[in-house]
Amino acid sequence: METRRVLDIDALLDHLARTPETIAGAVAGLSDSDLRRKKSVADFSVVENVCHLRDLEIEGYAVRINRILAEDEPALADFDGGKIASERDYNSQNLSSALGAFVTARSNNINRMRQLEPERFERTATLEGVGRISLKDLLSLMREHDDGHLQTLI
Repeated sequence: METRRVLDIDALLDHLARTPETIAGAVAGLSDSDLRRKKSVADFSVVENVCHLRDLEIEGYAVRINRILAEDEPALADFDGGKIASERDYNSQNLSSALGAFVTARSNNINRMRQLEPERFERTATLEGVGRISLKDLLSLMREHDDGHLQTLI
């Protein structure tokens, strides 16, 4: 069972580590107009997707990971991506800078988690709007979130 859990975690981390490269490949060669075009008012453009992933990685996931590891049963806040995108005017930001920051932040999070003992992934918290989760559950949520954004980009 312990070996299976380690393999599941390694697979999740490997998948998460590939996301930035997959995004970079999907957006390579797109015109500035294509990068900033929205399918609808409610949708993110390519640039907005990348900025959202960057900020969520830094201000959402990194904070959640740190708190789960450092605190007993922390209460973790939601991350209002739509509100933040509007406040920060994501669509006017530089794609290359946003993608670079996302690559760095994701790499830092993955590298940190690769150093953890398997039992640390069982530490839990309560995530607003979701409920009680373990660190491993957070990795699964990250993967689902990544996959949702990748579907809109690919």
